[in-house]
Amino acid sequence: MQNIVETAVAAGSFKTLVTAVQAAGLVDTLSGAGPFTVFAPTDEAFAKIPKETLDAVLADKAKLTSILTYHVVAGKVMASDVMGLTSAKTVQGDEVKIETADGVMVNDAKVVQTDIECTNGVIHVIDSVLMPK
Repeated sequence: MQNIVETAVAAGSFKTLVTAVQAAGLVDTLSGAGPFTVFAPTDEAFAKIPKETLDAVLADKAKLTSILTYHVVAGKVMASDVMGLTSAKTVQGDEVKIETADGVMVNDAKVVQTDIECTNGVIHVIDSVLMPK
């Protein structure tokens, strides 16, 4: 079993996320002890963001860090645990809204794959990038 960053790299569908994590200097953090729960947007999720917006965010380390840490919850929250939640506090500090009526939604992002276990936490794959307010 690999850590969160190694798992994301090996999956091959999180190239933009991995690039963003590297640009924000969060590789060591997300490779650390944790545990962390990461709502991981796919490359397709990042592709929904206009290129100039994405390029601007990648160039702004503080904003990028804020957006990325908005996708991380402290602790290992498995899909079965999520079913009882209506929100979760992110590492960034704000809360994400969780709805479980029709599949699992985190804010406006649909969870498309759950419970990818890593040595330091778990990844849930989402179809949109979460933006803090």
